[in-house]
Amino acid sequence: MSSRIILIGPPGAGKGTQAARLSEALNIPAISTGDIFRANVKGETELGNLAKRYMDAGEYVPDEVTNSMVADRLGQDDAAEGFLLDGYPRTSAQVDELDRILAAQGHEIEKVVELTADFDEVVARLLARAQTEGRSDDSEDVIRHRLDVYAEQTQPLTDIYRERGLLRQVDGLGEVAEITDRILDSIR
Repeated sequence: MSSRIILIGPPGAGKGTQAARLSEALNIPAISTGDIFRANVKGETELGNLAKRYMDAGEYVPDEVTNSMVADRLGQDDAAEGFLLDGYPRTSAQVDELDRILAAQGHEIEKVVELTADFDEVVARLLARAQTEGRSDDSEDVIRHRLDVYAEQTQPLTDIYRERGLLRQVDGLGEVAEITDRILDSIR
């Protein structure tokens, strides 16, 4: 059985942690645009340097860069039977592009899981992560800006997927294993 799933939620809601766990449980690759951007930043590639400017300011990397990167990744062999997208799509224009990418492959998104979390809890999580991981994109001002950008640009995607009957909302607070179980229950 194939699974084409999007994991959505505010920065710091635990998407990366849950994506890794779900990837293993469902035997599909977790595809994180954030991880790809950070790898390019660390490698100081041209894309990485461009992405870093946007990430450090708490802005999204431009759609044309992100879309082509995602299209390439979804065309790889390990994603043929399914995938879990973490961090994409983030805008309604990216939803449309993802629909086109998948339609060209004869597929469509099957489920969208929104991890919900209190924004104050998210700020605390991200500040703690910034200290342990030394992430330049996680200062308090940048975190609050990212949450504002999320609310403005990304949260409306839940309306699109709700209208399609694909949205599952899951509480992202609690023990990691309990959250994973909630997600798995919501998509079965």
